[in-house]
Amino acid sequence: MSNEITEKVLDLIASTARISRDKVSINNTFDELGMDSLDATNLVFAIEEEFNISVPDEAARIKDVRQLVENLGAVLAQRQNDVDQPTFAK
Repeated sequence: MSNEITEKVLDLIASTARISRDKVSINNTFDELGMDSLDATNLVFAIEEEFNISVPDEAARIKDVRQLVENLGAVLAQRQNDVDQPTFAK
């Protein structure tokens, strides 16, 4: 898992949840960060824009930061090998 990807995701989460960046870690769940469904939707939009990917509805099942970063890392790695626009793993 790339540190650059992790840091970008943590920054996006902090911005979306309107909390201090130092309160967000790879080990947090979204519940622990106080994120609601609107925050989750806004985070999906921010990730799509930042990384130029399409995130399917199934991504809503992701409950923690580590899982999000790992899925995103896999999608970005796959993008280097794919011609089609990448999406999150289902």
